[in-house]
Amino acid sequence: MIQALTRRWLAGQDPSAPEVRQKCGTRAGVVGIVLNALLCMGKLAAGLLTGSVAIVADAFNNLSDAASSVITLVGFRLAAQAADEEHPFGHGRMEYLAGLVVSMAILLMGFELGKTSVEKLLHPEELSFSWLAVAILAAAVLVKLWMHRFNRTLGRAISSQAMEATAADSLSDAAATGVVLAATLIGHFFHLQIDGLAGLLVAAFILKTGWEAAKDTLDPLLGRPMDRSLSEDIDKLVVSHPNILGIHDLVYHDYGPGRAMMSFHAEVPADADLLEMHDIIDHIERELKEKHHIETVIHMDPVVNDQRTTALREQVARLAREIDPVLSIHDLRITAGPRHTNVLFDVMVPYGFSLSDSQVVARLSESVRGLSSKYFPVIQVDHSYVDQREQP
Repeated sequence: MIQALTRRWLAGQDPSAPEVRQKCGTRAGVVGIVLNALLCMGKLAAGLLTGSVAIVADAFNNLSDAASSVITLVGFRLAAQAADEEHPFGHGRMEYLAGLVVSMAILLMGFELGKTSVEKLLHPEELSFSWLAVAILAAAVLVKLWMHRFNRTLGRAISSQAMEATAADSLSDAAATGVVLAATLIGHFFHLQIDGLAGLLVAAFILKTGWEAAKDTLDPLLGRPMDRSLSEDIDKLVVSHPNILGIHDLVYHDYGPGRAMMSFHAEVPADADLLEMHDIIDHIERELKEKHHIETVIHMDPVVNDQRTTALREQVARLAREIDPVLSIHDLRITAGPRHTNVLFDVMVPYGFSLSDSQVVARLSESVRGLSSKYFPVIQVDHSYVDQREQP
């Protein structure tokens, strides 16, 4: 049902298009508001019927979820606004802010539930039992599991951090309600007053989920690296064009889903026709915008491929790999003088590398000078803006 609903909503449309994302986010928000409001009323009735603080707290948790759905809905609508004078890159990051607000609501509810549960542990009370309350809690678990899968499926289809956060919240709610249900049954059949303990366990789970959801929404706001698979696809697309030897210094700016900018250097033969290369570069920029919805600025780097430069480039690249295989070089060029020869190049050093930038430069400089006493290395350190972590 969920897959069919997702396919119907997308209906062959581009899931990264802002108008498609806004439509899906609006519909998902309405679904979340209605279901959470119904769950809140059902659980509140069950809580008042049994006198369980855990059930009442769980009801208010659903109330906060309904409010979170409203926030997500508003976030999608704000994110869909067109660019203006004050926000020339659009309002796409409003979706990330909506996800962050949802995460803060999850954390606040976890804290409040934990505080109430501690009070119940210190002052336990006899609870009333009702099979109607049990049925309501069991139904709530099933509804929340459905909502988790629904939000996760749709969120992944349109790459929405806000909906991913909502999906995580739904899963935590299902677990929370499951614990409350188990505590209700244990209290009835085994006469153990564990209502407060159940609430405390639920609070811990909610706090963990809220923290993880907050981190997922903070990363794009702070600035995260480009996904490696996207980087590899861009690299393949660019070098598939004639006279493009390679790319480096890729910088990526995320202004919200479907609203990104990037720049990189494209290596071209130094003896290539300038007007022809300019036309190729323009074509690549248009192709990247059409395929990935990324505004791109490309800088042309002329590469000299004479025998001496090519041989020295291979030697220096080997010296970098001898320090560590993860190191690479680019933009190597030679300027010869009467007494010494400048060897200029950039070295790519990953974040968290075992050596400092200055140590890398010192070791590489020593190695280059070892090739010839006339070589004077001029080295610039670069850091990658692409995610270099191991893929799961």
